[in-house]
Amino acid sequence: MLFINRSAKVVKGGRRFSFSALVVTGDRKGRIGLGLGKAKEVAEAIKKGGEASKQNMLSVSLSGATIPHDAYCAFDGAKVLLRPASPGTGLIAGKTVRAVLESVGVKDALSKSLGSKNAANVAKATISALQSLRVREDVAKRRGVNLGGPKAAVAA
Repeated sequence: MLFINRSAKVVKGGRRFSFSALVVTGDRKGRIGLGLGKAKEVAEAIKKGGEASKQNMLSVSLSGATIPHDAYCAFDGAKVLLRPASPGTGLIAGKTVRAVLESVGVKDALSKSLGSKNAANVAKATISALQSLRVREDVAKRRGVNLGGPKAAVAA
């Protein structure tokens, strides 16, 4: 659960509150989903957001406990920069980016959130940056290039 927002509607008898919950779900093995749930009660909003996030699962390319390379992405006014880190560094990130990276399974990374602090936009920018990541082997396979080195070229 990333963020809970309370909004009020003023009616004749007073204020009527409704809640929205931004929920991130991940398996810590490279899959992540983001969902927004709205309801009259907090618990129901979180439940709806969790269900929505499970339906919107996406796969992300990781290299071990970190990310394969730098990634920068913007969503509306929020901009997020992600950088790989050596083992043991941990997650150096703000609240929203940290929650997204933890749920996807990243243990070592550096990040900087620039621009807007809107939790929904920061989370979407982080997921978009994670989606732009490519592992070296996948890129080579797509291009039809052999990564084996000089010995593999001789053997072939």
